[in-house]
Amino acid sequence: MNYKCADIAKMIDHSLLRPELTEEDIRKGCEIARKYKVATVCCSPSVLALVKQLLKGSGVKATTVLGFPHGYNKTETKVFEAEQAIKDGVVELDMVINIGKLKSGDFDYVKNDIKAVVDAAHRKDVLVKVILENCYLTDELKQIAAALAEEAGADFVKTSTGFGSGGATLEDLQLMRKTVSEKVQVKAAGGVRDLDMAEKVREAGCTRFGATRTETIMEECYKREGKTN
Repeated sequence: MNYKCADIAKMIDHSLLRPELTEEDIRKGCEIARKYKVATVCCSPSVLALVKQLLKGSGVKATTVLGFPHGYNKTETKVFEAEQAIKDGVVELDMVINIGKLKSGDFDYVKNDIKAVVDAAHRKDVLVKVILENCYLTDELKQIAAALAEEAGADFVKTSTGFGSGGATLEDLQLMRKTVSEKVQVKAAGGVRDLDMAEKVREAGCTRFGATRTETIMEECYKREGKTN
């Protein structure tokens, strides 16, 4: 490997978004995140304050989602969600675009929806990742959505929620990476379940990926590196 396991860890947004997760599940998930020193834990808004508390002193950041998972909340609702999450101590936000508006060709709405959240977040130095939910889009719409996200000031474009009919593909990641400038990072979500796929999304230009199988990925990495954690 031409990188260290710590490099892979810092690409991981450890996902704690399944609706049936209990408080015990959240606590265990945060223990995993602390153990492997991942980039962030991405959780639901209702447990964000708890997650931030559980991660205190670890260097792992707390992140949450807006308009999740369908993206059809009103813009004002997404902005309110963003502002509340910022009060709860979030440092990054993953928002879902309005997919129906995009597919209807109402690109101004989509851009303004993203920009309203980005403006609210950037006032507090919070980063925004924009979820395109590529499984519902043509390649042309994927490119249009990624370009709109950049025009609106987004920090990342992201493939998926992980709750749609499909997740990240290497083809989509390559398409997104070539569509946006180097100012915008790319995140994969949905389908990164082992180290091989983590390496592939890294090679495709991703700087971050969502994962529920963080422990599997990291233990495989340490094994290849010849270390134990």
